[in-house]
Amino acid sequence: MPTQIDEVSKVYARSLFELAREVGGNAGVASMGEELREVCSIVRADKGALELFRSPIVDPAQRAASLRKIFGGRVTDTLLNFILVLNRKGRLAELLSIGDAYDILEQDAFGRIEVDVFTASGSVDAATQATLAADLKKSLGKDPVLHYYADPAMIGGLKLRIGDQLIDGSVAAQLRRMRSTLLDRGLAGRDAGTFLS
Repeated sequence: MPTQIDEVSKVYARSLFELAREVGGNAGVASMGEELREVCSIVRADKGALELFRSPIVDPAQRAASLRKIFGGRVTDTLLNFILVLNRKGRLAELLSIGDAYDILEQDAFGRIEVDVFTASGSVDAATQATLAADLKKSLGKDPVLHYYADPAMIGGLKLRIGDQLIDGSVAAQLRRMRSTLLDRGLAGRDAGTFLS
C-alpha cells in the first residue's frame, strides 16, 4: 500500500520517469521502475538503511560515500546519480514517496491500475481472480494489477481500494446496508400509519 505522496515527490518522480523514457523508451521506464522498487523494498525492510536515508544527523558527504558503496555496480548509473541528487538536495528521506509516485506514473503510462483487494484470508480462488480482473478492466478501462491482503476482522466478501477510493463489498457492509434499509422501511411504515390515524 502506497505512502502519502506529496507534490515535491511527484515532481522528482516525474523527472526520473522522463529521464528513463528519454534514455530507454518504454523499456527504460519499466526497467527503472523495477530498479526503484527494489531499492525502496530494501530501504523499507532494513532499519539501518531507512535510518541512513532519513537521519538529518548524517553528513550528506558521508552519506553519499555510503550510498556509492551500497548501490555502486548494483543499480544503473542513472538511478545512483538520482539518489545522490536527492541526498545533495536534502530529499533522500522522500525516496519511498517518490517510488510510489513513479509507480503511479508507470502504471498510467502502460494502461494499468493498482488495486488492493482485502479478504478475510488474503486470497481468492483463480476463477474469482479472473472474474474480478475482467470486471475491473471493463469498468475502469485499464488492466488491474491486483494485490491481495488479509483482513481477519472481515466476516466474508471483499473490499477494494483503488487509489483513495474504497469499495466495500464485505459481508459486514452488506449487513449494515440491509439493516439500514429495514429500519428505513419500518420507520416509513410507522410514519405513514401515524399520519393516517
